[in-house]
Parts: sequence; structure tokens; C-alpha cells
Amino acid sequence: MNIQAIVDFAATTTAAEHYRPAAEKVLKGDPEQNVRNHYASPCGQFASGVWEGAVGQWTVNYTEHEYCEILQGVSVLRDADGNAKTLRTGDRFVIPAGFKGTWEVLETTRKVYVMFEQAAS
Repeated sequence: MNIQAIVDFAATTTAAEHYRPAAEKVLKGDPEQNVRNHYASPCGQFASGVWEGAVGQWTVNYTEHEYCEILQGVSVLRDADGNAKTLRTGDRFVIPAGFKGTWEVLETTRKVYVMFEQAAS
């Protein structure tokens, strides 16, 4: 393997994939989203890139472990019991696999993500 294998997010020209959460998951707004998945491991368990979401709220159910760094915007992550954490530019955190709750974008939010999908045992 050589230096050309390094994935430089600033230099990549990955096309954005545009989507919305499934209608039954949307709680408010029209949370259009896009993702630029800059890297996926050959085994399919590890991926990283940049995600952006528009104002709205939807339910989430994480099967993967995800590290996030908020680059822009404000969002609120709520657990199934209603406890909330406001996420702002500069925040860095991990959402463990098994987390269930809601993600609400208050101001268009962009984040770097690194995901690891644990193999089923």
C-alpha cells in the first residue's frame, strides 16, 4: 500500500447521495439529507465521510458505533427516555451501537462521521 491509498477529505470529489428518512420515521419538518461516503473498508464494517441534514426531526436506531464531529449547525439528540444533548459546531462525540431515540436538526447541520458496524455474533 502506498500514499495514494490515503483518503484526504479536502481533496476527494465523492458525489453526494441525497435522501430522506423513511416517512414513518419523520416526526417533523422535511429532513432532507446528503452524505458523501469518502471511504468504506473492503469488509463493509467501517466507513467515514461527511453528512449534512436539513431542519427536521426523525427517529434513529443505531446498529453501528459512530464517532461524529459537528462542522456546522445545531442539532439535538434525544434518547428514548427524552433526555437531550444539544450538538453544536466543534462538538465531538460517539454514539454507541444500540442507541435509540431521535435526531432533530435545528439549524442545517454538517458533520464528519466515522462508523463501525460490528459483525453479528
